Amino acid sequence: MGVSNTQSFTWQNWISDSIARGVIGLACALPYDRRVPITGWFMRRVAGPISGAKSRALANLAHVWPDLPPGRAGRIADAAIDNFGRMLIENYSTAELLARAKGWVPLGPGVPALARAKAAGRPVLLISGHFGNYEAARAALTVRGYTIGGLYRPMNNGYFNRHYVAAMERLGGPVFPRGTRGMVQFVRYLKSGGHGVVLIDQYTAGGVQLDFLGQPAPTGLAVAAMALKYDAVLIPFYAERMANGLDFNVTLEAPIPASDAETMTQALNDSLAHRVRTRPEQWFWVHRRWKPWRQARFVSHQR
Repeated sequence: MGVSNTQSFTWQNWISDSIARGVIGLACALPYDRRVPITGWFMRRVAGPISGAKSRALANLAHVWPDLPPGRAGRIADAAIDNFGRMLIENYSTAELLARAKGWVPLGPGVPALARAKAAGRPVLLISGHFGNYEAARAALTVRGYTIGGLYRPMNNGYFNRHYVAAMERLGGPVFPRGTRGMVQFVRYLKSGGHGVVLIDQYTAGGVQLDFLGQPAPTGLAVAAMALKYDAVLIPFYAERMANGLDFNVTLEAPIPASDAETMTQALNDSLAHRVRTRPEQWFWVHRRWKPWRQARFVSHQR
């Protein structure tokens, strides 16, 4: 959850946050079934191109699938940015999202595994990525009596981060920022039998090079290590957007068997990669997962 470790409260960030809050406020004045697609359109056609998001998405697509036809790559990038806009406004529409979540029945072998863990007071780590809308999956569990906390990476813009965190908390369960203090709090929550969400698809400086979509990606092993240390059930879970653009298929996959942290983390990467290959337009290709442009600059410098 989240995208950065360092927060800043500059005047430029204040202006950016003011614009963002204005857009969110205007969108929230519309009926839910209009605000979601309109915000997706705005991100795809206005904010995405201006911010350079589409260029980053195309760079990632070329890094992973260099033989992808340009037209196909462009459509995936546009759809991914549209999905991000929809996700953003959905997560600020707490009441409506929770109301719709009552109709999203979670399926998959992880559902009874989660129920057994809850009955036994055993901790659970629900693992997802920036795919579909992970908060929709969390909402589907919240309305069914689960308290789902989360570990998130604070956004660079400190002003935006404040209401972003508040929106996450309204969906049910405490959230903890990555970092020493937040990790201590999250571990305490987990040891008490808590259930928490962690996203696995973030670039981790100094992480182990594991495969993700056929390319080496620096990946942290902390989540799997926590599962082993605290006997937590490790369950991949996803909310895949349906054709109507407003609802989701929520799936809890079979728990990852306990082995070693690297093997378990690779299994999580493989689970998400399968989802992305099946529905690439629903993954956040803007994410600096591999940082291929940095690698390219390094290679050029070496030459």
